[in-house]
Amino acid sequence: MYFNFSPIWTTVLLLICSNVFMSFAWYGHLKTLGQSPWYIAALISWGIALFEYLLQVPANRVGFTVLNLSQLKILQEVISLSVFVPFAVFYMNQPFKWDYVWAAVCMVGAVYFMFRN
Repeated sequence: MYFNFSPIWTTVLLLICSNVFMSFAWYGHLKTLGQSPWYIAALISWGIALFEYLLQVPANRVGFTVLNLSQLKILQEVISLSVFVPFAVFYMNQPFKWDYVWAAVCMVGAVYFMFRN
């Protein structure tokens, strides 16, 4: 089956997937490789980060066809926070904090300023 997504939706989907890999590459080793030497964690994280970049680079290229650089950056930050919070709570077993909500509210403001005409 063939799906023809708009460049914005393609960018969003690729960035969500990229950020899942990013979260595991940046923070997953804290849970799973805590007893391993740092260089083992770094090598494994670099391997995971390869998949992040294989998604993130095309996402930015597609997104840049319809968004300016500032819009692309704020979109990335919103997606990053949206992926990080469930990752922190459900995978890393961190307690939910209302600060996550207030940070998201601030991001909504940032999105407004980046996307207004």
